[in-house]
Amino acid sequence: MQDGARGTLDHCASVWDYQNNSITVGAGYPGPKIINFAPILKYDYFPLARTLDVLLDIIKSSLGMPVEIEFAVNLNREKNGKPGLYILQISTLPGNLEEYNLDPDDIDRKDLFLHTEKAMGNGTITDLSDIVYVDLPRFDRGKTVEMTEELDRLNTIMKDKKRRYILIGPGRWGSRDRWLGILVRWADISNARIVVEIELEDFHIDASLGSHFFHNITSKNIGYFYVPHGSEKNFIDWDWLKNQPLADRTEHFIHVQLERPMTAKMDGRKSVSVIYKV
Repeated sequence: MQDGARGTLDHCASVWDYQNNSITVGAGYPGPKIINFAPILKYDYFPLARTLDVLLDIIKSSLGMPVEIEFAVNLNREKNGKPGLYILQISTLPGNLEEYNLDPDDIDRKDLFLHTEKAMGNGTITDLSDIVYVDLPRFDRGKTVEMTEELDRLNTIMKDKKRRYILIGPGRWGSRDRWLGILVRWADISNARIVVEIELEDFHIDASLGSHFFHNITSKNIGYFYVPHGSEKNFIDWDWLKNQPLADRTEHFIHVQLERPMTAKMDGRKSVSVIYKV
């Protein structure tokens, strides 16, 4: 192993001491290596956490809003005798910064189109007149590529008409595995205002909750909901949805357009969100 690689390992790794059933910080001991960054996080070989905390405060103060950053660290000491930290990218995170509290006592189930206790997003959305959802009887995991192409065309139409919509479908949106969900890129669903992942009786997939589109979701405060199958508290009123005016239909998707907009309320602290019927 080259000296630079060895030095980096020493500053990131610990060793599992199976005889004493303990972890020893540092890579210079016999035994299985564990990358846990203990020399940095616990013993301040490089004060990364404090440095990032100060750096984020400075950038937030300068730009007037929260940010996320991408950074790299050279742990091998440079000419000045210290490790180097390099900022690679800065992205703003405006979102909805106001605290919003959704009181369960104010919610009447019969008024709701959707209720979920697994959601991302915060605040109120009042311009939801369009819903695009997968035609579930026609859903076939082997045709997710074709579904992506259909959705891209629908999204283009919605962008041209400047209409935001609720998108509903099974599995993980944006998964690279065609058997886990529909293989969309963000550009394919960019006009969606709320994205919903649902679970089917024969299609149990752990929710992504926007992990494939994290920056787009957080920076634009897009609602991202998950509705498991067979849950009493988490539900979609499919009967109500099927009776709404049809705007368009493709091989695998249905687009309904409501006469009056719906309202969604998202409590970011509780991860609870609801969408009210019109």
